[in-house]
Amino acid sequence: MSALDAQLLAAHAAGDTAALVRLYGKAAEHADDMQAKAFFLTHAHVFALEMNHPDTGKLRQELIDAGREAPLDPARAPYR
Repeated sequence: MSALDAQLLAAHAAGDTAALVRLYGKAAEHADDMQAKAFFLTHAHVFALEMNHPDTGKLRQELIDAGREAPLDPARAPYR
């Protein structure tokens, strides 16, 4: 098990959402392929959404840039 894996498990066990955002983001940066990168980015983004983390928009944009998320269409917004 890598040090990053151990840190992720510890953050999950502690319920440390801020650490999970940071650690999944770090895992995405070091991922060997796009599938793994998208997996880790998605997790970082979900945890960022849960706590309204300042990196939420950046993480979403990374998913959009990777073709894993679509930009919002203002014409289809549910609230106007």
